[in-house]
Amino acid sequence: MRLDRRTLLGAGGALAAGTLLRGPAAAGATPPLNAGLTGYLTGLHDPVIIREGETYHVFGSGGWNGRPGPSWRISRDLKTWTDNGMPFGIPDWAKRAIPQAESVWAPDIHFVDGLYRLYYSVSTGGSMRSVTGLATSPTLDRHAPGYGWTDHGLVVETAPGSGYNAIDSNFFRDADGQDWLLFGSYWGGLKLIALDRATGKRRAGDTALHALAYRPAPEGADNPIEGGFLFRHQDYVYLFASFDYCCRKLASNYYVAAGRARSVLGPFVDKKGRSMMDGYAETVLIERPWGGTRWRGPGHCGLMHDGARDLIVYHAYDAEHDAAPTLRLAVLSWDAEGWPVALS
Repeated sequence: MRLDRRTLLGAGGALAAGTLLRGPAAAGATPPLNAGLTGYLTGLHDPVIIREGETYHVFGSGGWNGRPGPSWRISRDLKTWTDNGMPFGIPDWAKRAIPQAESVWAPDIHFVDGLYRLYYSVSTGGSMRSVTGLATSPTLDRHAPGYGWTDHGLVVETAPGSGYNAIDSNFFRDADGQDWLLFGSYWGGLKLIALDRATGKRRAGDTALHALAYRPAPEGADNPIEGGFLFRHQDYVYLFASFDYCCRKLASNYYVAAGRARSVLGPFVDKKGRSMMDGYAETVLIERPWGGTRWRGPGHCGLMHDGARDLIVYHAYDAEHDAAPTLRLAVLSWDAEGWPVALS
């Protein structure tokens, strides 16, 4: 069986200057966010980020510190991060569906029509038997009136033979107000389904499964693409995805690349017009030279609009601290042609 992120995460469980593809820094510019990070940074895979009021929240895969539920950490300044426990454990329905599951994977958080929606996945390493569910809360502030998570159960599932995998979900509302859920890892690549705007679940009677990105590979070999995230900038929808291998500690060669399209249905293409269905994309976060820097395998990103700027959060492995999977954070800029540049 292949050794991939899901195998290792189920069992066990950004970059320094010069290691990201990026634009030149202006003299006297504000130091990169990564340079100031402190506090609870380790034990993090698959992060997403959101802000409520003055507090930033990062959620990630569970399985750390003896907690099966999503990891949750908070900050008021994007520098010092503290542990905020977990929002919930493995829901009973998901545990019945995946009895061997040990943790909740790859949450995705958005504020939608007055509620915080947290999509999450439950599976086991290297398996196509996976479920993705939905939970909501009116606030992320544990001390606020009304705080509390309501689980809404299953949104999408896969089984052996499905040809794709229902993990690594990402919510997106298009310019017409239609809601979508992106998901997928390895096998058949990244898929998209329509959601009912009121329930956040799959739209009744709509069985369409849209293919957005794929990683061709020789027959019998891996096709590593996962961790998709849809993000709007100006007139385009961008599809960020993680390529190659996570969770191999210092041997991890994970990286983030992106394509863009006029519609959420694609086709998503690189600068030369080549399709992400053929494995093409523009690199956003990558270690260079590979295997020669402190921060290895930057990947599985989440993005957010934060006022006039955009942020990208991701994990990477710290070569100076026993290859610990660590929170990394950068401002995401855009070049003259509208392509993303991570300012690390």
